[in-house]
Amino acid sequence: MIVLDSTIVNVALPSIRDDLGFSQTSLAWVVNAYLLTFGGFLLLGGRLGDLYGHRRLFLVGISVFTMASLACGLATSQAFLITARAVQGFGGAIVSVVVLSLIMIMFTEPAERAKAMGVVGFVLSGGGTAGVLLGGILTDLLSWHWIFLVNIPVGIAVFVLSVYLCPSVQTPTGERKLDVGGAITVTAALMLAVYAIVKGNEVGWTSARTLGFLCASLVLFVVFVVIEARHPAPLMPLSLFRHRNLSVANVIGVLMAAAMFAMFFFSALYLQLVLGYSPLEVGLAFLPSTLVWGFASLFLSDRLVMRFGIKTPLVGGLGSSSWACSSSPARR
Repeated sequence: MIVLDSTIVNVALPSIRDDLGFSQTSLAWVVNAYLLTFGGFLLLGGRLGDLYGHRRLFLVGISVFTMASLACGLATSQAFLITARAVQGFGGAIVSVVVLSLIMIMFTEPAERAKAMGVVGFVLSGGGTAGVLLGGILTDLLSWHWIFLVNIPVGIAVFVLSVYLCPSVQTPTGERKLDVGGAITVTAALMLAVYAIVKGNEVGWTSARTLGFLCASLVLFVVFVVIEARHPAPLMPLSLFRHRNLSVANVIGVLMAAAMFAMFFFSALYLQLVLGYSPLEVGLAFLPSTLVWGFASLFLSDRLVMRFGIKTPLVGGLGSSSWACSSSPARR
């Protein structure tokens, strides 16, 4: 549901723009409102799962995401759609981080964990594949509203099945300390930074407004680091970043996510507005990459990791991805 929602929206962006009267610049907020709250609340969602139970938070996140999808589908104005997308991102953040925590808890053997993460990758690619195809089909045959309404039956089914199938993990019995100051400062810092970057082209990268938001974001992030260093139960223990593998993995994750979402956003607009593709043709154009992603996740990733370790498959995957992007006909 989470990845499907990201890809399905990109295919329908031109239709949303025409129907609700978005400008080319403001249209980005249909995507960015979701990503803003999604990224901003990941740390808080993970901590709440530790304190109050991953299963409980998973069900809450699914409920919020599904209800926000309904609101998106019923939206008739720009403000309503962007607000609903922001709430959707909040629910998606909780679901995403809690799911990974549940997998780490349930699968402790290296081979089983590698296989489980491979299945997760396959499900993500399946969501991407379904998104690009459904986005084109629903937008062509019905309207863009249905790209959000399709989440409703899926969300209800996930909630009901999770009540019976998702295991309960024992929560801490001691004092529950929530790092409220850290949660507020890091979320505000991320939101201000993303807002400044999104509005940079419109108001100017060297304007007082852009630089002011970036400076405010930096100050809040410094305050967050200070709070984490002193808090007895920090939202993000700074000692984690002493582990080189963790630090490198986080940097790679940020860069890959930035590249992937930007690629989907601009490619969908380019294919429709410049090359004249229909929404369905855009979906078919994205299909090969998502199919390869799913095949590699399900049948190759765990085998490669168990045989060669983490570093070699990671470097090989990044290298092949960079080569493919640099040699694509669209880039030339």
